[in-house]
Amino acid sequence: MIPVGIIGATGMVGQKYIHLLENHPYFEVRYVAASPKSAGKSYEEAVKGRWHLSQDIPAKVKSLTVEDANDVSKAKGKCSFVFSAVEMDKERTKELENSYAQEGISVVSNNSAHRFTEDVPMLVPEINHDHVSIISEQMKQRNWKGFICVKPNCSVQSYITPIYALEKAGFKVKRMIISTMQAVSGAGFNTVEDMDMQDNVIPFIGGEEEKSEYEPAKILGKIEDGKCVHDDSIKISAHCNRVPVIDGHTATISVEFGEKKPSKEEIIALWKDFKSVPQEMDLPFAPKQPIIYHDEDNRPQPRLDRDADKGMAVSLGRLRECPVFDYRFVGLSHNTIRGAAGGGILNAELLYKKGFLK
Repeated sequence: MIPVGIIGATGMVGQKYIHLLENHPYFEVRYVAASPKSAGKSYEEAVKGRWHLSQDIPAKVKSLTVEDANDVSKAKGKCSFVFSAVEMDKERTKELENSYAQEGISVVSNNSAHRFTEDVPMLVPEINHDHVSIISEQMKQRNWKGFICVKPNCSVQSYITPIYALEKAGFKVKRMIISTMQAVSGAGFNTVEDMDMQDNVIPFIGGEEEKSEYEPAKILGKIEDGKCVHDDSIKISAHCNRVPVIDGHTATISVEFGEKKPSKEEIIALWKDFKSVPQEMDLPFAPKQPIIYHDEDNRPQPRLDRDADKGMAVSLGRLRECPVFDYRFVGLSHNTIRGAAGGGILNAELLYKKGFLK
């Protein structure tokens, strides 16, 4: 078993990591860290009254002493790498993750701080698994003993893999309009019970529209000369809304193709047949079927479909012609599993099988 740590372990995403890593075949949680106010407490004590999952705290983690995430020396000898789920501003997050990598403790991050750092891969393993090749150059140029790898924003997950499947088959996408309806759990503990979210929709989530419009370009890009070169060929317009759903981000997507337009039947067949490297490797957190298409007119729905295949599959439906663009459809993904902790774990599994984590 590879000993792993979680920094930001007491927050919502950190708790999800704790739960999902219980009984993992590769990784075992041996180190937990959070803010200075939690340092010195047992993990059970640190999350007392704010453990928000329906599952109990895993027995092996309850008694672990929470360390100060800012003190990298505390992690040495206890873990081979860390999952980063800290809740801080970008600059402080970047400095903290850099300090771990510099000391030889690699970082698999959920945070946005390094998403546009040109030598840091932003992975969706079904799409750009080959971007891990940049890690060796990152370590060499920065003289680091470890490395940093990130995952994209949760709002991107519900549509980026279906779009990639079409592009991979030769159907180039030209433009997209995306409207997301994002669950309250994506905003942290307090929002779940916030009265502002009762009987309400909030048509603004800070930074989400920019992430939805720009992150796909890096994911769909390529590695050249030790850098991630973006693919800016798809023009995206995004509207991001917070809705009173606990878990599961839904998106409605309108797509315009370039010179070559597939039929509806071709699109559905491509989605249903799509598999990639994580499925070939049989990674533990990889969904057996990355894209699930529903024929019913009223699917996908968060309550019915967010947990599909361990919460790691993307559920689609309502593919139909669009009077403005070519086609439109609905996508759904689990924001705290595929879009957060589960996605980070899948990245780590890929990195382990590729020989970057030992």
